[in-house]
Amino acid sequence: MKNIVLLITDTFRYDNLGERAERPIRTPMLDTFQAERATAIEKFYMSSFPTVPHRTDVATGTVGWPHYPWQPIDQSGPNHIARLLSAQGYATQLICDCPHLFNTRFQHGFDAAFQHRGQEGDKPLLHHNDEIRVVMPDEKTRPHPSYRGHTLPNTHRWTNRYYQYEAETFSGRTSETTIRWLEENYRASPFFLWVDFFDPHEPWDPPEYIVKRYDADYTGPPMLHPNYGSSALYTEAELHNLWAHYAGEAELVDRHIGRILEKVEDLELWDDTLVVVMSDHGMSIGEHSRTGKSNIDAEDPRYWPTYPEINHEMFLVAGGDVPSGQSLDLIAQPMDIMPTLCQLAGVTVEPPKPFEGRSFADMLCNGDIQHREYAVTGCHISARDGTVPRRATTPFLVTERWGYAPVGEYGNPELFDLSVDALAENNIAEDNVELVRELHQLFMAHLLEHNAPDNFLALWQDTPSADGRGKWSIDYPDESDE
Repeated sequence: MKNIVLLITDTFRYDNLGERAERPIRTPMLDTFQAERATAIEKFYMSSFPTVPHRTDVATGTVGWPHYPWQPIDQSGPNHIARLLSAQGYATQLICDCPHLFNTRFQHGFDAAFQHRGQEGDKPLLHHNDEIRVVMPDEKTRPHPSYRGHTLPNTHRWTNRYYQYEAETFSGRTSETTIRWLEENYRASPFFLWVDFFDPHEPWDPPEYIVKRYDADYTGPPMLHPNYGSSALYTEAELHNLWAHYAGEAELVDRHIGRILEKVEDLELWDDTLVVVMSDHGMSIGEHSRTGKSNIDAEDPRYWPTYPEINHEMFLVAGGDVPSGQSLDLIAQPMDIMPTLCQLAGVTVEPPKPFEGRSFADMLCNGDIQHREYAVTGCHISARDGTVPRRATTPFLVTERWGYAPVGEYGNPELFDLSVDALAENNIAEDNVELVRELHQLFMAHLLEHNAPDNFLALWQDTPSADGRGKWSIDYPDESDE
């Protein structure tokens, strides 16, 4: 049985790598890893949104979003990747700085678990003799959660004592802990190591000298955190600086994941170890006139589909018999990871609940791309009066060519040709009504395949109309809908 190392980075966009984006980010370590060691799955898409639902899909091999919201993993079903592997003789370890895993009891399935605390709103130690400074203006970021009247980015900087150096960053500390663990355990085969980097999740606070490489001339206050609303809040310079902070933090994640990969090389583990590097979701930083990944702005009435800058994930896998330097246009999703890794590692597990995912191990090894016909990303919705509430995060379906949002930003179905419109910016639904109906049938088939309950099916089952009317279009009467 082969070792398994799972490296997850939060909010790391698919188009950060290589030359995929108009605004390139320096990712030399992962670019080299992809070119020389790994197979890249180019059409890997999130299933359940956001952070904890995604990781629950990974850990259980099932699809959660039609059934339950963000909640502790033991409430979501009996499967747990670490517990299943432990039963087969694996030593299992969780190392993270993601603040949500311990809160949702992910650590309970592992032999050992370690967390670097202080990310986002997590406050391990108060120090009120020191004032909470206003680093980012309140009006430029999300108003809640707040602490004693201070917004999240300002509280985060205070909690972490205004660090300035790379060694103090969370990605640096999590990487160093992981490297030490590998040095202390590399002979304990087989092992399963889950490393969870919360970066580049906001607040984006890399050392400013790294940010300056992306935005040398900016002189305003640092833009550390999006508003989770309309990007019109920002000037052009502020929006670019917001992206520059994200880019700097993503560059650090690349560097520190790269150091872990170098340690795998140092310890000569590649023949007996599978390594996955993946993201959970991305982030809008001006795309679709929004910043954030969900809408918490009371002034922004739009629905927020999980467009490709959100749902398209990086997925790189290497080691064992996996071909090096391969790129596959294969559609896959997080529930496929567990059965795939088990097959590649040569381990048979007995999940209490059957996996809903399907292994793509044979496709990896044979260079085949025939796996899934389509992928769906969704967020669990607690409906009011049988409707999808306004400002909700709504699903997105992807085929080899098409992107489809059953509820677009203004309630209308949206259609995009992703072969020429990778970020889904040109809606062509109005001219392709029959194709919209066909894709909606695929969307419903996905819900039925994963046993969505009747009340959840009822939210989406009506064929969308061209004018956007339908039971999901509003959650209260409005003059514009008369």
